[in-house]
Order: sequence, then C-alpha cells, then structure tokens
Amino acid sequence: MNRFLSYFNKSIAIWVCLFGILAYLNPAPFVKLKDYINIFFSFAMFGIGLVITEENYRNIIRSPAKIAFGTFCQFLIMPVLAVITSRIFHLSDLWTVGLVITGAAPGAMTSNVISYLSKGDVAYSVSLTAASTLLCPILTPLLTFFLAGARIPVPIVPMFTSIMLTVVLPLFLGFMIRKSFLQFIPKLGELPSTVSVLAIIVITSFVIAVNKEQLGYASMVLLLAVVFHNGMGMLLGFFAGYAGRLDYIKRKTLSIEVGMQNAGLGVVLAISHFGNEVAVPAAIFTIWCIITASLLVYFWDFIEGRKRLRSNE
Repeated sequence: MNRFLSYFNKSIAIWVCLFGILAYLNPAPFVKLKDYINIFFSFAMFGIGLVITEENYRNIIRSPAKIAFGTFCQFLIMPVLAVITSRIFHLSDLWTVGLVITGAAPGAMTSNVISYLSKGDVAYSVSLTAASTLLCPILTPLLTFFLAGARIPVPIVPMFTSIMLTVVLPLFLGFMIRKSFLQFIPKLGELPSTVSVLAIIVITSFVIAVNKEQLGYASMVLLLAVVFHNGMGMLLGFFAGYAGRLDYIKRKTLSIEVGMQNAGLGVVLAISHFGNEVAVPAAIFTIWCIITASLLVYFWDFIEGRKRLRSNE
C-alpha cells in the first residue's frame, strides 16, 4: 500500500492534468465544491505538518544565514518577476494581481518531493518551505499590496487572517499531532503526503471548472506568461545560489524552491478576496510548475549522468 501511495504522490503531475481535463470537460461536479475549498487547503497544510519534523525546524536554527538567504530570494525574485512578466505580456489588472499573489506565496510542499527526486538537499528544501510558510501571513499580503495595490484594492488584514487559518493553524496542528504521537505517525508512511496531494488535485480542478470560459480565452497569452514566470524563477533561483555561495546541491534546491510556488494558496486567496478570474494565473501556475518540476528531475539526472560519463573517460 505504501509503495502505491508513493507512486501516486510522485505522479502528481499526471493526476493534476487528468483531473484538470475532467474538470474542464465536466465542470459541474467540481463547481459544487466552492464552499469547501478552504477546508481542502487546510487539509493540505495539515498533511505537511504531519510530515515536517523537529529536525527540519532545527535546521533553520543551525543554518540561519543560508535559510534567510534562500527565503529572501523566494520572496524577492518571484513577486518582482511577476510584475515584470505582467508588463512584458501586457496582462490585465486582474491577471497581474493573480500572478503577484502566486509569486508572493510561500514555497510549494511538492518542492520537497522534487528536491528528493532531483538528488537535492532535502533538509534545506524543507527548511525553506517551513520558513517561507511561517512568514507568508505577513509577507504575502504586504507584497501583494505594494506590488499590485495600485491596480485593485488589496485587503491586507483579511488576507492575513485567511493565511493564519488555512496555513499556519493546520500546519501547527499537524506538527503537534506528530510530536504527540511520535511512534505512530511515521508508521502512516506516505498517507499524510497523499492527503496533501489529493487536496491540491481538488483545488486545481475546482479552479479550472469555475474558470472554464476564462481559461479558454486566456490559454495562450496567460500560459506563455506563466511559463516565463516559472522558468525564469527557476533559472534566477539557481544563479542566485552563486551569489549566496551555496554548493551545487543547494543551488539545485534553491532553483526548485524559488520556481515552485504554493499556487494552491494563491488560488484560495484569490477566490476568497478578489474573485474567480484573479485565481486563473495561480491555477495555471499550479499545473505548470508541477509539470516543469517533474521534467526538471529528468534534466538534472541527464546532466549528472553526462558528468559521470566524462569523469569515467
């Protein structure tokens, strides 16, 4: 069973695409989930809380400079890049806000899995995800306000409250339950991660369903903008590692962390505080960043395979 769940979790890109297509073709069942989206996202964060250990949080204390640098890169590169991207592709105000919210979101939980599959520094990845998640209740609303507030009103306090209730509280609850039942929780194996993966699939499918018409209209311009935003984020994240004097493995990890945003949170915030159309960039980003991250695993494997061949010649 655990092997099946492991395969299911690692194949998240496939399931997101399949259910996304199903939601596009038959949106009615998914639209009915509107009142429960925040609950699904809370379950996703609760699943992460069950997986993150005290050791992951200790890494923040042991390597504060590297964690601070990585977190700074994440909250600088992607939000600013979102504004630049919106100008390059002449996005509407609503789509710009959606892309900024996506860029200002914390790291995606799936980045930890991708870092593991890419032979990156998993402890560094989890520490960055934990740090950015803990800071996002303050930084995500503020960055959205400063970078996109001139376009439409940004409700800072309600956004802060939403993040506290849907991110920090379930994450903390999951962590405390793991700590209280330390002998039992690890025996669950991949089940906590599967809960998070299922929640992501449901959230992404819902957004596709409620924005079927907008997605059909926006598919080309907005897709290109998201592809650019995601790709440049990964590229800049990797080269930022040079400035931070990180080793090769941590540079790979930082690339993944910067490029993969918790766009599911962006979807929830957009729907809750701005409307369905603002959620479209985050929905596309959720699907696309999982696909590119999965491809990145094969890319790093190819590059490192070539290095091994050269060293053996």
